[in-house]
Amino acid sequence: MRPLLLLDVDGVLNPFRRPTPDFRRYECKVGEEVYTVHLNPRHGTRLLELALVTGAELVWATTWEQHANEWIGPRIGLPELPVIPMGPDQGGSYGEMFKTPHVAAYVERRPFVWFDDQVWLEDEEYLRGTQGLDDFLLIHVDPREGLTSRHLAQAHEWLTLSGFSRGS
Repeated sequence: MRPLLLLDVDGVLNPFRRPTPDFRRYECKVGEEVYTVHLNPRHGTRLLELALVTGAELVWATTWEQHANEWIGPRIGLPELPVIPMGPDQGGSYGEMFKTPHVAAYVERRPFVWFDDQVWLEDEEYLRGTQGLDDFLLIHVDPREGLTSRHLAQAHEWLTLSGFSRGS
């Protein structure tokens, strides 16, 4: 089974702290709302490289849902990606984030790495205990700094050492 690389936007690709000079500012209009995002075009290249060398599939796991393909992906050089539908927030029963049950339903039994600024121990416990999933890595991204080389290396190492990488 081809592993998945799940991507959040806000706090991961769009950090909350004043961005460094390698980020560019964009205004995105979704419905009647206008959002300011700061994106690093190198993220797209780095994520595509990670997917290529590990044989993984990139997937949006964000409340931006399909809007990520319209507003985020093209600005960082990503093609249109599959989107995990988030549906309504039904509240967590184990302290997990509202996105976690949607992610569990989408991945089924596929191995995955999830980059998100809101994944915690409760999400891991929910996925392992409630859903019975074993082959995944949750990478908590500090929302002030966003995705870094360290996070990408961590995903690469896990996919490779776990035997999910194309080259293993």
